[in-house]
Amino acid sequence: MEIHVIRHTPVNFDKNRCYGQLDTPLAEGFIENAKSLSNQLSDCYEQVITSPLSRCVKLADELNLKDSKRDNRLLELDFGDWEGQLWNDINQKALNTWMKDFVNNSPTNGETLNQMYKRIAEFIDSLRSENLDKVLIITHSGVIRCFWAYFLEIPLYNIFKLPISFGEVFKFNLGDNKQYDSVKQLK
Repeated sequence: MEIHVIRHTPVNFDKNRCYGQLDTPLAEGFIENAKSLSNQLSDCYEQVITSPLSRCVKLADELNLKDSKRDNRLLELDFGDWEGQLWNDINQKALNTWMKDFVNNSPTNGETLNQMYKRIAEFIDSLRSENLDKVLIITHSGVIRCFWAYFLEIPLYNIFKLPISFGEVFKFNLGDNKQYDSVKQLK
C-alpha cells in the first residue's frame, strides 16, 4: 500500500506558544498553499484520512477531498495544561522534567511521546490489514515523525532531529509485513 502523508499548511499562531491539539487557525496564503500541494498529489486515492483538527480538515476540503475520514489517532501530541501557553510561562521545573525525558514524561495532564507513538503504530498496523492501494493522510509534524520512527525504527529520542516543513509530502510504502516497508519524500 502506498501512503502519502502531508503535514498541514502553516498556522496563524504565535510561535512562542505551545500548541499540539489546540485547534489553531490557518495562516494567510492558505488557498495558495493548498493549490501548490494539489500539484504534488495523486488523483486516485482510495481513502483519505485526516486528523480531526480544523487545520487538517480544511486542507482536505480545499483539496476537494470532502469524503475524508477523521481519525483521532492522527492528532498531534497532547500538551495538556500547556496548550496555548507561552513556553516562557510554563512552570520551568515541569518543563525541564519533560525535556529531560520527553519520550516517557508528559506535559502536565498531557501525553508522553511514547503514548503518542503507540497510537500512531496502532493506526499504521490497522492500515496494513486494509485492502487498499493508495491512501492519503493529512496530519501534523509529530505524527509524521512517529511514522518515520515506525518505518525506519528510529529511536523516539531522535525524531525531533527530523525536519518536517508545513505542507511537506512524504511517501511510505506499507508492505504485507514490516520487512517490505519503505519511505521517501515527495517533491
